[in-house]
Amino acid sequence: MHFVQLLQALDELLYEIMSWLVFFPLTLWRSLTRPLKTMDYSDRELEGEAEQQYDDTLSPPLFLLIALLVTHGLEMALIGGVNPIVASGQGLAALVADDTSLLALRLVLFSILPLVLALSLLIGQGRRATRQALKAPFYAQCYPAANFALVAGIAGIVMQVKTPALELAGAAMLIAALAMYFSLEVVWFRRHLQSGAMRAIAHATGGFAAGIGLFAAVAALFL
Repeated sequence: MHFVQLLQALDELLYEIMSWLVFFPLTLWRSLTRPLKTMDYSDRELEGEAEQQYDDTLSPPLFLLIALLVTHGLEMALIGGVNPIVASGQGLAALVADDTSLLALRLVLFSILPLVLALSLLIGQGRRATRQALKAPFYAQCYPAANFALVAGIAGIVMQVKTPALELAGAAMLIAALAMYFSLEVVWFRRHLQSGAMRAIAHATGGFAAGIGLFAAVAALFL
């Protein structure tokens, strides 16, 4: 009986992983071409039955995880070698001993911005931060965060080639991704706060500053 249950679990796991090949590019396309609608879609999905949620896309946290997995795979394939954090072994970097723990660290780092921006929205709405209240904006924010993580990862790979032209191209790619990310957040805050542009810019700026500052502080502990 246990063997049959194991086969059933493997069957479900195999289908789930192979379905990513279909739904990751679909989710990526939707989140890139219709970012605000995709974030609204995330809000609506959380209101439905758990079994029916995100039936035609990847859930936002899973989408973020796979985006990081893709960039990690590209880095290993194109750059190779041992990541400096893995090679360091000093201080907290000793906790990052292999690619799996490095991927977990990157997931934590790139989850900081969605968390801080979601908190900024609750503050702007005058709502108390509870697990239930925080979930919807955090999930919605994982979609643009995944897109940013993907572009930032590719930009980092390009800059590691160490030629002036490619370093400049990678930096330009990263700056453009940040600018687009920030612009999207301003519109998102304006819609959800039902406010003017200045208030939306203030909340987006505060959320970005706090999120990037916390990102840098946590990353610095492992360098």
